[in-house]
Amino acid sequence: MIFYFSGTGNSLWVAKELANFYNEKLISVSEELLRSDNDFSYSICPDEKIFFVFPVHSWGTDVLTFRFLKKINLVGYQNQSVFMVCTCGDNCGYAAKIVKGILRKKSVALTRYYSVQMPNNYVLMRGFNVDDKETEIRKLTEAHNKIRLIIDDISTGTGKGLYVQGKFAFLKTRIIYPLFRKYGIKKNLFYAKDTCISCRLCIDICPTKSIFMRGRTLKWNKNTCVQCTACINRCPVRAIEYGKISETKGHYCHPDM
Repeated sequence: MIFYFSGTGNSLWVAKELANFYNEKLISVSEELLRSDNDFSYSICPDEKIFFVFPVHSWGTDVLTFRFLKKINLVGYQNQSVFMVCTCGDNCGYAAKIVKGILRKKSVALTRYYSVQMPNNYVLMRGFNVDDKETEIRKLTEAHNKIRLIIDDISTGTGKGLYVQGKFAFLKTRIIYPLFRKYGIKKNLFYAKDTCISCRLCIDICPTKSIFMRGRTLKWNKNTCVQCTACINRCPVRAIEYGKISETKGHYCHPDM
């Protein structure tokens, strides 16, 4: 069973690669969180592998995966293998420690954890931008190799060297990440320019259903938007901006999306 969240496709690609190899079922975290009748209980078989695949946001788990992990109940868990595979533009901080801590409170052990470097997609803050085309292609190529290493390690290894924590992890995850989760996601500057063609793609793909039309104008609910960047990066006519911060920045979504 593979639980995943993805905004611009990087983590979805990783989840699909793992699903194809292990023949495991894909379950969208965002869709599960939107279900009003969901008690977040999932029955697992004795020989089943469990994966959590998600993007690193501000050196921690993305907000939706964090919420989902807090709610999940693995029915039938008897020390089956549980793996975490996160995607990141550069490094992950203590994202693995966050997941381990949440699961430990549910008496679930995280077997091993991995990271896959993927092209950057965060354009909502000064100093952050998508990668140049050469770097993007290199990261996508290396990601294929990393997936093979992860699959090999799941069978025979220890996970060492396959998770990039990066420097200053304590500062990034213990100080910056909580501030992002508490304040950053509520600072919403999204708007649509006059070039918007009202295709409603952003409304359809928004994982929290935070985007809506008021007349012919797009609006964002700042109380529910989690800044996954799916709308701004996947707009087919690049009509969505984030204040003035994103005006000169590029856009990215995984080429298989």
